[in-house]
Amino acid sequence: MPLVGFHASHEQLPPSALLDAVVQAERAGFDAAMCSDHWAPWSVRQGHSGYAWSWLGAALQATDFSFGVVTAPGQRYHPAVAAQKIATLGEMFPGRFWAAIGSGEAVNEHVTGEPWPEKEHRDRRLAETIDVMRRLLAGETVTHEGTISVHEARLWTRPEEAPPLIAAAVSTETAAETAEWADGVITVDQDREALREFIDAYRGAGGRGPICVQVHLSWAPTDDEAVAIAHDQWRQSLVPPHLAWELASPEAFDERTADAEPSEVADTLLASSDTQRHLDALLELADLGVDRIYLHHVGQEQQGFIDAFGAHVLPALRAAGPDAGIEG
Repeated sequence: MPLVGFHASHEQLPPSALLDAVVQAERAGFDAAMCSDHWAPWSVRQGHSGYAWSWLGAALQATDFSFGVVTAPGQRYHPAVAAQKIATLGEMFPGRFWAAIGSGEAVNEHVTGEPWPEKEHRDRRLAETIDVMRRLLAGETVTHEGTISVHEARLWTRPEEAPPLIAAAVSTETAAETAEWADGVITVDQDREALREFIDAYRGAGGRGPICVQVHLSWAPTDDEAVAIAHDQWRQSLVPPHLAWELASPEAFDERTADAEPSEVADTLLASSDTQRHLDALLELADLGVDRIYLHHVGQEQQGFIDAFGAHVLPALRAAGPDAGIEG
């Protein structure tokens, strides 16, 4: 069966509470963890956005987990600085860290004061960023001029083996486009046929490494509570991806979804008190050939979810088939 990890949502909890949560998740039987690298939350109601890179060092030290982060070098971070952060964590925690690289969203990147570019420019910038980071992690001294500028950059501290750089992608087009450079791919859970097409597009374009899926879900002791949590905390899931990249503030997401009904939000993720329903959905993912599944309970209280899934979901997943045993 796939590796099953815990997603730590910096947008929803303070870093100290997230650190407690990943320690608890390890004790409950999760295999790994990941987080996303945000400047701002998706909603004012979520209310947090700690600095992922400071937190990752503490989380790696506090657990034996492998950790990943979804990040977008190129605007908020210069790619040389991003490569240095990745190299440092890779040197301190060999074989336990990976980074998923994407083209970013305006809600996180507008803070630099630079204009938020069109998608075509962002894609070019991503390609240049990946090339620069790969070369730096390989030990080269890099000078580059293009959508980004780099002048005689060199990483003086590097791990013996560079951490994997995987692609963060949503569409089949992006999955295919990133297959050339990626050490794996991560996407969000979606319709099973759409996900099958996504996997086929990545593998068909020569994509190597693990297929990873982030699953947003809502669990609570009752169905009504699970739906209410999703409606309060995760209604930005109703904003289509092409627009979500462009909205520049949590307030804009809140305005866009102000009239959303609880049932509409519940249609975008599984909101249920029944751990068997959650297990069945995860088994469907495993049957598609997914290598890693990262579970994100969209509520701000994590303890009940971790305990329930540790007791009723993770053991049943493992009993259903052999562990994939994927590292890094």
